Amino acid sequence: MFTGIIEALGTVVGVETQGSNCHFTVQSPFASELQIDQSVAHDGVCLTVVAVDAASGTHVVTAIDETLKKTNLGQWQPGRKINLERCLAANGRFDGHIVQGHVDATAECVRVEDQNGSWLFRFHHAPGPGFLTVEKGSICVNGTSLTCFESTNTGFTVAIIPYTYEHTSFHQLRAGDTVNLEFDIVGKYVAKLLGR
Repeated sequence: MFTGIIEALGTVVGVETQGSNCHFTVQSPFASELQIDQSVAHDGVCLTVVAVDAASGTHVVTAIDETLKKTNLGQWQPGRKINLERCLAANGRFDGHIVQGHVDATAECVRVEDQNGSWLFRFHHAPGPGFLTVEKGSICVNGTSLTCFESTNTGFTVAIIPYTYEHTSFHQLRAGDTVNLEFDIVGKYVAKLLGR
């Protein structure tokens, strides 16, 4: 389980295709602390570490075809900055919201607005069962736990403070870019129960 509180920015330094799979080599500040088989959220996608090179500060993860189709990972190229979060330790502080690292959908960033000290990002997504947000509710965008507003059936807006803008991949996000979304698990369960 994750919390959506980004621990570090990583850099994609290698992309290798093997059959229908894709191996990503990621450089990060905590690569030397990782272990093989450990789960790490990469832009909100829970991936298993399959190799670690402490000397170069890199680790490798593998995405299968299904993951590539349902997330933005298929667009990753060397040099891209990505949000990283290791799993929440059992005795850790729960600062964000419950995040599983299971991407529900992708969304398009349709507007970026500089507010002279903060930024507004507007996202549009396809409608779907459980794809819901509520005013002042939680949403996970590229692994980042955020509060949404201007909520509709197909979109929402988030406000980003300078710290988050600088310490996550939001500073490289532009209108037209694709992001990974994970909707609030509590909301998804409620929607399913009401649907019955």
